[in-house]
Amino acid sequence: MVGAGFAGVECVRRLERRLSPGEADISMVTPNSYQLYLPLLPQVASGVLTPQSIAVSLRRSSRHRTRIVPGTAIGIDTGAKVCIVRKITGEVTDHAYDQLVLAPGSVTRTFDIPGLLEHARGMKTLAEAAYLRDHVIAQLDLADASQDEAERAARLCFVVVGGGYAGTETAACLQRLTDHAVKRYPRLDRRQISWHLLDMAPKLMPELGDSLGQAAVDILRRRGIQVSLGVSVAKAGPEELTLTDGRVLPSRTLIWTAGVAASPLIGTMDAETERGRLVVTPEMTVPDAPGVFALGDAAAVPDLAKGGSGAICPPTAQHALRQGRTLADNVIASLRHQPLRPYAHKDLGLVVDLGGTDAVSKPLGIPLRGVAAQAVARGYHWSALRTNVAKTRVMTNWLLNAVAGDDFVRTGFQSARPPTLRELEGSDRYLTPEQVREHTQGLRASG
Repeated sequence: MVGAGFAGVECVRRLERRLSPGEADISMVTPNSYQLYLPLLPQVASGVLTPQSIAVSLRRSSRHRTRIVPGTAIGIDTGAKVCIVRKITGEVTDHAYDQLVLAPGSVTRTFDIPGLLEHARGMKTLAEAAYLRDHVIAQLDLADASQDEAERAARLCFVVVGGGYAGTETAACLQRLTDHAVKRYPRLDRRQISWHLLDMAPKLMPELGDSLGQAAVDILRRRGIQVSLGVSVAKAGPEELTLTDGRVLPSRTLIWTAGVAASPLIGTMDAETERGRLVVTPEMTVPDAPGVFALGDAAAVPDLAKGGSGAICPPTAQHALRQGRTLADNVIASLRHQPLRPYAHKDLGLVVDLGGTDAVSKPLGIPLRGVAAQAVARGYHWSALRTNVAKTRVMTNWLLNAVAGDDFVRTGFQSARPPTLRELEGSDRYLTPEQVREHTQGLRASG
């Protein structure tokens, strides 16, 4: 198993329960020995939740049948049936497999925009959320200490690109952080702080529908967030951003959440892809690669619930969880020489928590907003956490934050040279297909 996200962990848990002890050995390759509950990451960045509360320990929650390999899969040779792993120590090792399940997830999608990779930060990892919280509070500290009005304006201008769920929730949660924190800075006025949410699409979160999507825009604008649609960043610098509509924003903060791309691991394979995701059958097998399965964000799983339209399942936690269960059954069926079954699941709805009592949700197609929507959103997220310990931590954090608020403390996560987006997400660690072939050919020659 490669990956410890929703899809990978759900698949392994089912395999542990349904395989007899002598039937198979299970290994999971992951750089971190925890499952990250991604939908709540913006609340970690804003300080509502602690990082530990949404990082569910694999060693604590597993049945101890799965061997955890601490590292990153950086190459796959399906012909040689070898997975190349770079351990967290930097050592490169090879792992032969009989059955391989690929659930490496996704990374932040970027474009060829000057300065983007150097100056933008994403919202895909615990490290990025921790960094952004420190960074935002640091901008308030530095603006409060500055005597230069131009510097102060740049430090108090925050830009989020991406009007999907991640970007919208990140902008909403961090805006609440600065709005509450500025009361502790006597030299700053909240009117000096500006938040911008940009997206090239004509609508914010179109999956919500026109009414709820507009309701979300109205909530954000009422709170002072400037929502600009049909606009993105044309050039990013350390102190200013040039937008595609010609505007120049003095800013020291660019948060990039403009979609996701499949893990670079997929690019190391000689296999067909669709929109960068690995093409798989409805049973989630990889064509022309015996014993290889793929699911989650990195796989183009046909969405059979939409008929024969050729649609593929969107990269959501809801699909990943259910694909994990189906794929575990298919791996077991494959081992027992039984027929596999296709994956089919109808989307149950959407939830968007905008912080405080602001939220919009569409469970089972029913549009909700306000307190009712937030109750549904938080209830869904809370119930989806896998352990009672995680549920207790999250609920305690929510209650404590509601009663006592935040202390706006920086943890010192920032360094003298801020890490880049690629470094924080590890998207620069992978081999090319040619390097994979050379590596496995060298193994055969030495063996």
